[in-house]
Amino acid sequence: MILVLPVALTAQDVNRAMLRTQGGTWLNGKAAPESTVIFSNDLVQTDASHVATIEAEGSTVTVQPETIVQFRGDELVLDHGRLQIGTSRKIKVRVNCLTVIPIVYEWTQYDVTDVNGKVTVVAHKNDVNIHAHSTLHQSKQSGPAGEATVREGESATRDEHCPGAARLRAPIDADGPWLDNWWVIGLGIAGVGVPLCKAFCFHGDDPVSPSVP
Repeated sequence: MILVLPVALTAQDVNRAMLRTQGGTWLNGKAAPESTVIFSNDLVQTDASHVATIEAEGSTVTVQPETIVQFRGDELVLDHGRLQIGTSRKIKVRVNCLTVIPIVYEWTQYDVTDVNGKVTVVAHKNDVNIHAHSTLHQSKQSGPAGEATVREGESATRDEHCPGAARLRAPIDADGPWLDNWWVIGLGIAGVGVPLCKAFCFHGDDPVSPSVP
């Protein structure tokens, strides 16, 4: 039992990690505490002046300011921003149809940045591969559409283009950053104003109810 139990615990720990923050971070649309456990599919967002750290078994990830990322155990799904990864367990990063994967099970350090439709990968220690798939959910039979290796000390940039790919979105919290967006507010006003205007603006002197003479 002494030998088997640690192995079982390690297997369970793959889909959970510790999130550490110093404010300015949201977890699934809610303000994140300074230290909390996160699980697979949890969504993390940082504001413009704060960073957060995800500490998983054999891996440490620094979530840079203005970043949205989803934790999925051995994979991070980057919606926008920049991640700095250090891993000995080949934790990978996916940006739409691109997946960045360390080549060896040794300590590997690399950055992934997704800004303005461009994905930049920098390999600081050991090499990483960039797999390019034709769609976001590609079948196993079709295989990758392309692959490139970023050598230690080098960088590579790719266009972010995935037909039909859906962007990550967290649940909206009234106190969170997703409502702090003027175009969202504008759409909401338009959605309410247009039906009301149709009801009242175009009838002239006609009564609203046909029963009124």
